[in-house]
Amino acid sequence: MKTILRKAAACSAAIAALAVTTSLHSASAFAQSEHEYTFAMITHAQPGDTFWDIIRKGANAAAKKDHVKLLYLSNPTASGEAQLVTNVVAQKVDGIAITLAFPDAEETTIKSAIAANIPVIGFNAGTDAWKSAGLLSYVGQDETIAGKAVGDKLNKLGAKSVVCVDQQQGAVQLEARCDGIKDTFKGSFYVLYVPGYDMAATQSRIVAKLQQDKSVDYIVTLGAPFAPTAIQAADTAGSQAKVGTFDLTPRAVSLIQQGKLQWAIDQQPFVEGYLAIDFLWLNKVNGDVVGGGQPVLTGPAFVDSSNIADVAKFAKAGTR
Repeated sequence: MKTILRKAAACSAAIAALAVTTSLHSASAFAQSEHEYTFAMITHAQPGDTFWDIIRKGANAAAKKDHVKLLYLSNPTASGEAQLVTNVVAQKVDGIAITLAFPDAEETTIKSAIAANIPVIGFNAGTDAWKSAGLLSYVGQDETIAGKAVGDKLNKLGAKSVVCVDQQQGAVQLEARCDGIKDTFKGSFYVLYVPGYDMAATQSRIVAKLQQDKSVDYIVTLGAPFAPTAIQAADTAGSQAKVGTFDLTPRAVSLIQQGKLQWAIDQQPFVEGYLAIDFLWLNKVNGDVVGGGQPVLTGPAFVDSSNIADVAKFAKAGTR
């Protein structure tokens, strides 16, 4: 009897192993036998902003896994980003992942892509506009929710006067961040526009604001590359204002570890880039539309001295 049971168990194990092997082989064959699609990723990235390097790394990881060709293109202006959409539609790409930073300028070209049966997925920017633009799905952070979370945090920290540094006037996701802070913050609030990634001019404007208004006790930058500049500006102005930032980069991680930057809001850009491409692939090979009509949120999450040790190892690898 025992011998029979042992043989039956061995037979069951063999069948299970065969089933797993067959399943894995089928999945692998499915991925590799598909046509090699070409997907375009179009962003409003400005030169010098390392945040986008992390998004691109995530997109490349998904492209490699899905066996697709990735075209990464960027232009920081509304007309420039819209023109890139026109260009890739003419190239007959198989899918487009786009940051909807300038909805009014981009919507017409996006609809031309959709009319050409090219699936379009939004990510990173355009939480409030992706549905009306006709996009399949959206991956990213709800910037209004993130801004409100920052406002609540500033209240808890006892901040009384805050300057929100906006580096790209007219970009809807940045406006939503500042508006969110203003909605929940109970103190004095001011939006300071700076000229893109001209860090010398940005520092000068922050210094001037701090010298003009001595009551400012917190500076919030809307991009991690601006955090070091804001810290230096506060030092130059002789201000005791503390600095927090949206987004996370290895440099921001180092500043948090040093105690010079108080916190960062992490929207997990690697995940945004990865999922945007992966969702396009799923749509092409299986007709999937992810999200159920709701955005797939990747943030916000606060990174500060309490959890920086856990995050630092991933930042060092360039994925946070």
